[in-house]
Amino acid sequence: MSSTPPAEARLLAEVAPGDNAPPLSVSELSGALKRTVEDRFGHVRVRGEISGFKRAASGHCYLCLKDEAAVIDGVVWKGAASALRFRPEDGIEVVATGKLTTYPGRSKYQIVIDRMEIAGAGALMQLLDQRRRALAAEGLFDQARKRPLPFLPRVIGVVTSPTGAVIRDILHRLADRCPTHVIVWPVQVQGDTAAAQVAAAVNGFNRLDGTGPVPRPDLLIVARGGGSIEDLWAFNEEVVVRAVAGSGIPVISAVGHETDTSLCDFAADLRAPTPTAAAEIAVPVRAELLANINSLALRTARCTNRARERSRERLDQIAARLPTPDSVLAPQRQRLDDLADRLPRALRHRLAEGRRDLAEASAALRPRLLANRVLQCRLRLDHARLRPDRLLRRITDDRARLAGLWRLASQLHPDKPLERGYARVGTRDGKATLMTADAARSAVAFTLHFADGMVDARVEKPGTRPYVDPKAEQPRLL
Repeated sequence: MSSTPPAEARLLAEVAPGDNAPPLSVSELSGALKRTVEDRFGHVRVRGEISGFKRAASGHCYLCLKDEAAVIDGVVWKGAASALRFRPEDGIEVVATGKLTTYPGRSKYQIVIDRMEIAGAGALMQLLDQRRRALAAEGLFDQARKRPLPFLPRVIGVVTSPTGAVIRDILHRLADRCPTHVIVWPVQVQGDTAAAQVAAAVNGFNRLDGTGPVPRPDLLIVARGGGSIEDLWAFNEEVVVRAVAGSGIPVISAVGHETDTSLCDFAADLRAPTPTAAAEIAVPVRAELLANINSLALRTARCTNRARERSRERLDQIAARLPTPDSVLAPQRQRLDDLADRLPRALRHRLAEGRRDLAEASAALRPRLLANRVLQCRLRLDHARLRPDRLLRRITDDRARLAGLWRLASQLHPDKPLERGYARVGTRDGKATLMTADAARSAVAFTLHFADGMVDARVEKPGTRPYVDPKAEQPRLL
């Protein structure tokens, strides 16, 4: 412990002679700290868990790295943020590479991150599990969303690398089983841009309407060969999962080998263990289809022949039990002969009765009776005809009555007395007529209606100054 006595406190700060520690300004001290920290920690790698991650509108990312005992602020500038291989999220353990610096505005230090990787396969699997649970909570993996695959697609769209063995295996298997029109959308299946290209390919196939030179596929196959979880990570990206889940065309996911699983497999309508298996699932075997068709055709011919033979046997049995035509028609032939014998006699009898009835009716028909009947009908027709003179007389009478009623209504109009020098007192809004002096006093302000116009007026107490109409030249006393 030092035995030097403390300096005596003074009211004014003065620089003592020989003092080698002059006072620094806050900015000078902050600058010195910044240079010291940046020189000492110009390149550091920090392992910690992301907390409080947020992306500003400028594109810069701000976060905290923490462990069990400490927390350090971090910032990822826009250029470095766009180069990240994954999307940072809270709770992910990462290894951040960058440099330490200070922020004088708040007297705090932070790490400026240039590169950031997930801290090991365990952290990567943790991120994959978190993303799987979040997308499953949105219902993207529900079985109710899965659609049945077409039995025999005419056009198949394949999203994969155009140079790998995957596309050759798919084309070879499709050619062996059932030749089909295949459209390949070439994409990268590994790397920073792979996820965006795969999602764009799935969305591009869905935007085809079939009216242009490129037909719309009936089925999509998203395929890639096997690899590590890092190699297959593009098919775990959210943009790919959402594109596959939202596809209007059924999708088969064939990413990796049988033991490899990606989020794209959960979102697809069907998962194939390998790309070759995806081609086998997509189309049936043409030879088997032809064999089935031939078998069905043979069975149909056999069934037809058997049914025809049985029908012929039943027809022969029924025909043997039917009576002969002569036995069936004999009663009708006898009845026809009987009717043919009776018909002439019946016609002669009916003709005689008709002549007798005609003779009786002709005696009652007289020309004079018919002429009288026609005359009566003509008289009735004349009475039923319309006469213009009667209609004109009726219209004239109705017009005279209408004119009399109109004159009476004009005399009873409430404004008619105004032409004889009277005035009508009404409210300012014109909705009511004031009939008494009490009503005028209660209204205070009212309008006088004359034959040639209206005048506004007010009720004033006795002894007050006269009311002056702003539109009149001379005041008048109310």
